[in-house]
Amino acid sequence: MEMEEMASLIGVSVPVFQFLICFVASIPVSFFHRFVPGGSIGKHLYAALTGAALSYLSFGLSSNMHFLVSIIISYGSMVFCRRRCGLITFLLAMGYLIGCHVYYMSGDAWKEGGIDATGSMMVITLKVISCAINYNDGLLKEEDLRESQRKNRLVKLPSIIEYVGYCLCCGSHFAGPVYEMKDYLDWTERKGIWNKTQKASASPLGGTVKAVVQAGLCMGIYLHLIPQYPLSTFSNPMYKYSGFTDRLMYQYMCSFTARWKYYFIWSVSEASMILSGLGFSGWSNVNYSSPTQTPQWARAINVDILGVEFAKSSVEIPLAWNIHVSTWLRHYVYDRLVQKGKKPGFFQLLATQTVSAVWHGLYPGYIIFFVQSALMISGSRAIYRWQCCVPSNKRVVKKMLMLSNFAYTVLVLNYSSLGFMVLSLKETINVYGSVCYIGSIAPVVLIILGNIIKPKPSTSRARKGQ
Repeated sequence: MEMEEMASLIGVSVPVFQFLICFVASIPVSFFHRFVPGGSIGKHLYAALTGAALSYLSFGLSSNMHFLVSIIISYGSMVFCRRRCGLITFLLAMGYLIGCHVYYMSGDAWKEGGIDATGSMMVITLKVISCAINYNDGLLKEEDLRESQRKNRLVKLPSIIEYVGYCLCCGSHFAGPVYEMKDYLDWTERKGIWNKTQKASASPLGGTVKAVVQAGLCMGIYLHLIPQYPLSTFSNPMYKYSGFTDRLMYQYMCSFTARWKYYFIWSVSEASMILSGLGFSGWSNVNYSSPTQTPQWARAINVDILGVEFAKSSVEIPLAWNIHVSTWLRHYVYDRLVQKGKKPGFFQLLATQTVSAVWHGLYPGYIIFFVQSALMISGSRAIYRWQCCVPSNKRVVKKMLMLSNFAYTVLVLNYSSLGFMVLSLKETINVYGSVCYIGSIAPVVLIILGNIIKPKPSTSRARKGQ
């Protein structure tokens, strides 16, 4: 059977099918990393060479050339301007990524079933920025740093082979998850939680099987749903003349369907990270003598499917969706915009969502979606504050507010994410307008009401989780 026929069986283009083969191949490639001879140098070389080979087979030689530009920008700034390397890398690497997004019109390519290397460049961009910022933090006093900064700071400059291995490790740059340079070095050199003298190596079998089965189920659900809920229906007269509830339900199903594609991709990445061992995050029981402890793989998990689909509030979405990118945005954007001694507010949230939008590409749909996300989270916080004000003896009212927050999150999330999918300004406005902009109006109304109907000061402590 030829590649064209195999690609048509699952309804994708030949370039996408070729990428999927290489992407799935990252699983066995990651597994063999465990057995590479030559110590840490051999492992760094294996990580770099296999990552470059998989990129070449997926996207061609130009992909590695683009990756090399971002790597050189970051490493050069760390060598020649350590005191400003974080800022320099952030501006130049992010700028180069945006330039590639514009040049390749990546959003249109993805929307039409094509593929290019910009998705991998997005992951590498986050890696080189975090590494440069952490190397910059290595100059600062530990007492002046937040916990995440102390944990990830780099005192010593990584060698160039360590750096390239970190960026391309076994194909992890295809779809993440993003991890820290310090974790990569500890894993390669078998330090910290990977130190075999403290505990026998964690078996990856159970976690890998779970991730592979999950990937298969996600792909099956996606392939079943996508023919039934195509985006082209939004321009169909039947959609325009259907009832309001029907249009709202179709929007929900389109967003619901699209998410399964990402669930599949991140499940494959999870399997790869677990098999390599890099995804290991510790044991369920810190008492090493306990026979019931099990290995944990939080560093490999990039999505909590049930956490997304049944989120009680919009605040929980970043904790369950694209988890490691959300963590990156918090550590390297959100937290660093908060002045010492002050609390974060809507500005920090909006700025963080704007960086996320630009990172994805300069399409109006991306920008609108992430601005909507900031509004969605703020509206959800208003409901939560009211919920905290309700006395404990009024359980029905509390439950109603909890249910309202859940319904609000489902409504606004699935409405907003359509902008992320259709991309163009005209299509985004038309799709939103077809349901009377309900997902845009609801958050604004809640934010306004939240500033009018304020909770009593005595309930403020209960809001720390939000």
